[in-house]
Amino acid sequence: MSYKIILDSCGELPEQYKHDSRFESVPLSIQVGNEHIQDDETFNQAEFLKKLSACPECPKSSCPSPERYCEAYKADVDNIFVVTLSGQLSGSYNSAVLAKNLYIEQYGHKNIHVVDSESASGGETQIGLLAMELSEQGLPFETICDRLNAYRDNMNTYFILDNLETLRKNGRLTGVKALVASTLNIKPVMGAEKGNIIQRSQTIGIKKGLKKLVELLIEECVDSMKKRVIITHVNAMERAERVKEMLMEKAQFLEILIMDTRGISTMYANDGGIIVTV
Repeated sequence: MSYKIILDSCGELPEQYKHDSRFESVPLSIQVGNEHIQDDETFNQAEFLKKLSACPECPKSSCPSPERYCEAYKADVDNIFVVTLSGQLSGSYNSAVLAKNLYIEQYGHKNIHVVDSESASGGETQIGLLAMELSEQGLPFETICDRLNAYRDNMNTYFILDNLETLRKNGRLTGVKALVASTLNIKPVMGAEKGNIIQRSQTIGIKKGLKKLVELLIEECVDSMKKRVIITHVNAMERAERVKEMLMEKAQFLEILIMDTRGISTMYANDGGIIVTV
């Protein structure tokens, strides 16, 4: 059966799938000062980081409209799988679900399954790639939906950032009870719990923080040889490569992918941020 996989633009795609007709990225938008930036194929991470650094105001993001999702649903395919960033962090999931209901009211029934990734960035990618793999196996739509939901429920997200201010000022750290002063060079190692951001640990300095992140992942990863690890980074390839090296020293994985973040993840993770999903 034919299929299409839609990710909102908080999710990254490996290079080989960026122009694949089976995938579509629905862009969120970003406001930096007076400038409106669309998180689409025109996004330039280096230029964006300069704009963030020069702007005294906290950037804001806006989710895609239901109408934009509806346009994506008009594809001439049997099954559509939609993956959004956490519904606890954005309205993207609700917008995609509303679009599904509106589409069915207007055009009739269609197999559309919307997955709240309860994550972001590479977490969306993980679910999107699994949707492709299961679809290529020819599994029934309902079976794929169940498998995607189960995978989401067992997926882990870890991240460490040099700067938590954008998350804090945009109200995305409500699940974190206490954060230490950044002036002490204490780096919180963060994670996700049902789509909410939580603090998993803390260390002094980024190197120890990356090491702790890897330790947590290894402790909690079952059947690593069957697992794909996705590392996304904001202008921090050296850190991403170091995380990959440490993971490979401790366990074997199906594969480890490294990708640059798109606009939304860049905005929230800030320069130097590392996000890891498995």
